[in-house]
Amino acid sequence: MSVITKAELIEAAAKAGGISKSAASVAVNAVFDTIVTSVARGNRVALVGFGAFVPRKRNGRNGRNPGNGSEIRIPAKTVPAFTPGQAFREAVDRRR
Repeated sequence: MSVITKAELIEAAAKAGGISKSAASVAVNAVFDTIVTSVARGNRVALVGFGAFVPRKRNGRNGRNPGNGSEIRIPAKTVPAFTPGQAFREAVDRRR
């Protein structure tokens, strides 16, 4: 398994769209910023065929401090989550 960096994603988008890297960078950053802002506001971002980004609430719970083993309270919080769409899941499954 390899890792694709944001720079490589921008380069691929530029090549696929026949645009400059700087234009692709603006587009990719705009998409990421919009997803982050929307999910942070509590909205679901659905990209048909790709998946959905959603805010998910986690309940507070008791945990342990790994350093000394004492019990601590872990507060409730909202975290981002991604649910892949069916086409995405099927594409990944075919690549096994």
